[in-house]
Amino acid sequence: MESESQPKKNSEPSEEVNQEKQLPTSEDLQFELRNQQEKNLRLLAEMENARKRMQKDKHDTTRFAVENVIGEFLSPLDNFENAFSFTHQASEEVQNWAKGFEMILTQFKDVLSSHNVTPFSSEGLHFDPHMHEVIEVEETEKHEEGTVIQEFVRGYKCGDRILRPAKVKVAKKPTKEGEESQANEEKNQSEGEH
Repeated sequence: MESESQPKKNSEPSEEVNQEKQLPTSEDLQFELRNQQEKNLRLLAEMENARKRMQKDKHDTTRFAVENVIGEFLSPLDNFENAFSFTHQASEEVQNWAKGFEMILTQFKDVLSSHNVTPFSSEGLHFDPHMHEVIEVEETEKHEEGTVIQEFVRGYKCGDRILRPAKVKVAKKPTKEGEESQANEEKNQSEGEH
């Protein structure tokens, strides 16, 4: 019977634990709910931004691939156009063939146009390193320095992007040495005539 008179040790700590544990208040629950909602909204926004970024990257990759392929076709297209410049000297039979090839060339140009690829003209414009590649420089007073005076290869752009810069000749002011040597040449020529 002694065992019945002894207090139960197990029951006392559980009462203390229950007293220490307090149920969260409605304010605590609302605060926690707002925190979880904000976390969810941030995660959703991050997922949406990641999705948009992936779509943009995919679009850019596709666009650059198309532009690179089109860029590789520009040189053969130039050669094709240059060949037509000599057809007026050819026989009638060759000229008839050339008409058929001109139709094919027109189709190529239509494809380029459908991809927003257009040639641009450079003669008479001021040199722009983004649009032009200098092949030759000519000292002259006939044109303002930096003016494109001849276009060797036409440039192309796709929208605002340059696919291929134009290859050009640019005007440069004559140097003092150049002026003196030119004056000496003219003097020598005039003396030789006398």
